[in-house]
Amino acid sequence: MIALDEVKGFVFDVDGSLVHRGEDFRAAPLPGAVAVLERIRSSGRPLVLFTNGSHLNPATFAAGLTEDGLPVSEDELLTPVCSAISYLEHNLPGSSVKVFGSDEIRARMESEGVPLDDSDEAAAVFVAHVPDVELAELEVAARAVLKGAPLLTANYGPGYWGTNGIIFSRGAMTTAAIAKVTEVEPITVGKPSAVAVELLSERLGAPSDQIAVIGDDIDMDIGLGRLGGSRTILVRSGLSGSVDLETVPEGKRPDEVIDGVEEILDWL
Repeated sequence: MIALDEVKGFVFDVDGSLVHRGEDFRAAPLPGAVAVLERIRSSGRPLVLFTNGSHLNPATFAAGLTEDGLPVSEDELLTPVCSAISYLEHNLPGSSVKVFGSDEIRARMESEGVPLDDSDEAAAVFVAHVPDVELAELEVAARAVLKGAPLLTANYGPGYWGTNGIIFSRGAMTTAAIAKVTEVEPITVGKPSAVAVELLSERLGAPSDQIAVIGDDIDMDIGLGRLGGSRTILVRSGLSGSVDLETVPEGKRPDEVIDGVEEILDWL
């Protein structure tokens, strides 16, 4: 058991850690998930749910989780789109971006002052979740990248954990296609990335080494925590549930491992 008394803020993954989703994408809260969040709130400490889902705005995500039985406010939810906007503001302010994403995400980025450009003259390419994609659109994006546009991706992992196993990331598939033909390494702005670490510290009002990161994915969630020097807890209810930690390099291992999020109640 690791000490959580001095932790100033908490970061939770969503799918596989706090909920499991069915084929209808409805979320079923896992045992203890609601109680853990309530216990942290009652202590006066802030928390954030950081999902790598990038097809909805935080308000829509939060409303859906609340409706499904996991009460969450908009201010308690972050997505890679939030960190993508932050990256663009700091590195390419005012530059046009070709966005692969839902209408909701495209509208969100435009409302935040990001000019959208569907041509190969775009200054950057950003890939969020896409339900489907045309090859012609991939070619346009690839040409923009070959002209120097950075290739940003919400995440580059295989997927997330649902009720019946892994749900593959179509955003990662789209990013991989562009990366393959351009031979350019994508820049991840979701989990794990320095951009995400900075955004989380800002939202929680605490340095990253005073934060605890809890999630089911060694590469994304534990990787995010390790990147920021945070305390890390792996939940075996999702993607990395069967991973033998003895085969994981010591520098990538979590500080603690639990079978389900409800075990954290005894540590709070």
